[in-house]
Amino acid sequence: MAEVRIAECREEDVDLLERHMPSPGRSAFHARRHERQRRGLSTYLVAWLDGVPVGHGEIRWNGCDAPEVRARHPGCPEINALAVWPPELRSRGIGTTLIRAAEQRARQRGHAVIGLGVENGNHAAARLYLRLGYQDHDCPYLNRYDHLDRHGVRHEVVEHCRFLVKPLP
Repeated sequence: MAEVRIAECREEDVDLLERHMPSPGRSAFHARRHERQRRGLSTYLVAWLDGVPVGHGEIRWNGCDAPEVRARHPGCPEINALAVWPPELRSRGIGTTLIRAAEQRARQRGHAVIGLGVENGNHAAARLYLRLGYQDHDCPYLNRYDHLDRHGVRHEVVEHCRFLVKPLP
């Protein structure tokens, strides 16, 4: 496999991301994340392989939205929306490369820790995060979000998650 390159999302990348990693319905997933980055609230990282986007992850500098996570881990930036696409590219180091890039950026900003959420049923992701040094501090929470499908119908999603934290040397 060619080398994966990680770069911050640029405005001109959003349409390409939509073509290769489409947002659910009308959610404008990539555009919303790029807009948060433009406002300085996050850094939206994209993994590129041979000029094609194959993964993404957003560092939310203000942390996780869940109040129980904010109370337990104040000031902890969160890696959010970590994904590799298409599925046949998973387990090839792309997710690890995205996580390492996020950790590096958090260190550069002076953060001592970084965290991420994992859905309780996503055992493969949990194994990866634990292997990379993330620790489970028994911080369960509900991840809630919604999106409009292609017919304009709003769907609410609720995921049972736990928040994992890694100290940054």
